[in-house]
Amino acid sequence: MKNTNNRGVKPTGLCRRAKSFFPEITKFSAVGGAGVLVNISVFNLVRHAINLHVVRAGIIATAVAIAINYLGFRYFTYRDRDKTGRARELSLFLTFSGAGLVIENGVLYVATYAFGWDSPLQSNIFKFAGIGVATLFRFWSYRTWVFKVTALPTPDVLHQAPPVLTDHEPGADSASGGQT
Repeated sequence: MKNTNNRGVKPTGLCRRAKSFFPEITKFSAVGGAGVLVNISVFNLVRHAINLHVVRAGIIATAVAIAINYLGFRYFTYRDRDKTGRARELSLFLTFSGAGLVIENGVLYVATYAFGWDSPLQSNIFKFAGIGVATLFRFWSYRTWVFKVTALPTPDVLHQAPPVLTDHEPGADSASGGQT
């Protein structure tokens, strides 16, 4: 049976790729959404209950969310990915998460100290905006460098016949003992 859609058209490589990409984006979004809730909740708790400065509260909240997100990404989103180099994976995750932390809280820093937008509402808006910008970077870096796909042979490689040696190729055994 042909692989076609309801209009009788074969899906292009881009469509097939997008379909295979959708579950990853969905899982990444679920874990990331939980991380955003943790991040914003901890940010507001630390900022208002302990009365820390905005960026310090943002850094603490991001660090807590990073820990929660690692568990979600490793055991939910990317559980089928290579698990052999956990120390490497964790160090790369922390490196790219640290870069995301700088991006995320850099937006908050600029809004607070360059523009003076420091009300609770403004802080939450720019914390959320920073999370959004940093999320794009994190998605790219995590899937590219941290939770890499294990390279598997493609089906066409698996079904190829092994090469056949002839009398004219080096290493071929002929009736004359390999001599011509």
